[in-house]
Amino acid sequence: MKKTLLAIALAAALPLTASAATYDDLINSAKLGDTSDISKMVQRGASVDTTDKEGNTLLMLAARDGHTDLVEYLIKQHAKVNARNAAGDTALRLAAFRGHVKAAELLVTNGAEVNMSGWTPLAYAAFNGHTDIAKLLVKSGADVNAATENGTTALIVAAKGGHIEIVKLLLANRADPSKRLDSGETALDIALKNQNTDIADLLRRAGGKSGKSVTIEVR
Repeated sequence: MKKTLLAIALAAALPLTASAATYDDLINSAKLGDTSDISKMVQRGASVDTTDKEGNTLLMLAARDGHTDLVEYLIKQHAKVNARNAAGDTALRLAAFRGHVKAAELLVTNGAEVNMSGWTPLAYAAFNGHTDIAKLLVKSGADVNAATENGTTALIVAAKGGHIEIVKLLLANRADPSKRLDSGETALDIALKNQNTDIADLLRRAGGKSGKSVTIEVR
């Protein structure tokens, strides 16, 4: 009787062990960009929307690390292109942040949202100076004046990072230099604070002004 119970217990545990192994293999293969292995596991029934502990889908992991072939395969398998991880990031956000143009192009072409609350893909691209992705996103309808909860815009982060080509791109597409952070600072203030005087000059020519209040002392 004991042997029978043990056999039943072992048999019941085997699918769980196999499932755990498949899960680990899926996540590792996505990080490595191993399309062949992912394809085999999907054919055996694995979900293309499997997530890691941080909520990153296979598509997010592939986009984050620029594994274009895997991104394309997962999209063709109807992976959710606008899923969000625990931090609220999408596959497009991650591709934009890391500067993976081809992955970003595939995502945008297949329905990835370019506008969303919080940090947008455009703001992520501007933060790290990825001009090609910024151009792609603007061309695809990204709101150049979208702001985070504290007022951060793509123009402000580009001014902070000294990314002058992105500043030029944004201003050419009607980015508003008067937008302010919660602190009252504008892109001009941020550029000057970070000693990006060439960007400050561009912002002034575009009508940008300091958002800091000026106190006049009367004697």
